Amino acid sequence: MTRLLFVLTLLANGQEGLRVDADFPGGNIVVDKIDGDAVSVHQDLRDTAGDWFYWQFRVRGAQGRTLTVTFTKGNVIGVLGPAVSRDAGATWTWLGADAVKGASFKIAVDAAEVRFCVSIPYQEADLKKFLARHAEVTVEPHCTTAKGRTVERLRIGSGPTKLLFTARHHACEMIASHVLEGLLEEALADDWYRKNAEIAAIPFMDKDGVEDGDQGKNRKPRDHNRDYDGESLYASTRALRAFAPTWSGGKLKVAMDLHCPTLRGDHNETIYFVGSEDEDNWKKVQRITGLLEAGQKGPLLYRTKDNVPFGTAWNTAANYTKGVHFSRWAQDLPGNPVATTLEVSYANANGTVVTADSARALGRDLARALRKFLEGP
Repeated sequence: MTRLLFVLTLLANGQEGLRVDADFPGGNIVVDKIDGDAVSVHQDLRDTAGDWFYWQFRVRGAQGRTLTVTFTKGNVIGVLGPAVSRDAGATWTWLGADAVKGASFKIAVDAAEVRFCVSIPYQEADLKKFLARHAEVTVEPHCTTAKGRTVERLRIGSGPTKLLFTARHHACEMIASHVLEGLLEEALADDWYRKNAEIAAIPFMDKDGVEDGDQGKNRKPRDHNRDYDGESLYASTRALRAFAPTWSGGKLKVAMDLHCPTLRGDHNETIYFVGSEDEDNWKKVQRITGLLEAGQKGPLLYRTKDNVPFGTAWNTAANYTKGVHFSRWAQDLPGNPVATTLEVSYANANGTVVTADSARALGRDLARALRKFLEGP
């Protein structure tokens, strides 16, 4: 079944009825059945090894009805229910946990079109809005994807210190993009960054996956964040491995990859940095995280105690057998940079609601902490 067939239309009294589809950028759903006001769906796991939880779809023709949506392949609804948009994805709010029962949620539909997503999306269209607000950002082609899309590489500043940021190695990890946007906004607003540093950022390492609505995580034959050894499978990782050493010229100080964890439970409703097996690198990361915790101003609560050191929880050697990940590769780049991964919850961060605004505020806090780290001692 192709995406264009993910539409099930019921006709009632000769009039167009309820329609559920994923035929838009980032859309992902398979419709199992529509029975009156009951809709059964599941996430599309194309190109995914095993299970994962990303979905995004729209409903049309249901205004004035109360729908019950049930997922048939596991409980893939987050702790705040689905994110909901009534303006074609321009703005999003959380439906709330009270609307959820197990793998189902209920909603009184009050708009001609309503979109639902596991979290708050960030697509190419959102990046274009950001760039329209910030003409001072240099945008250059990083590479062309297998499907012919251009992957954007952003450059800010012209100082001697180099900083490298990436996001969406796993296409579904959308909150990472909001954090990156906030970080770049803070750097653009701070004269220190423009004079002392140069930032390179790749917002969509898996651009095809982001726009097609793929899971990205555990992509077959390997995902983008296990593609940093041997011959890279993907154009974006090949391009980054060629670009970073030449561009940085031995002056790369920080390389950071932004991610999201899973939906709920231990470590997944927090914000945390992933520990390196290299003790010196991890000590430097912890200096940054201490500065972040001490100086944060935004609403999302980051705590250094939530970090996941190497050898604990999921962060063990057994998790990295399918290939080298970004931060491990970046650790060996010329200049001995601090290389790390930041994980930001999809919905709940230590009891605080994750929104596009609160995620951007976290990014601004992170930029300020990085400046303090780079200034010394």
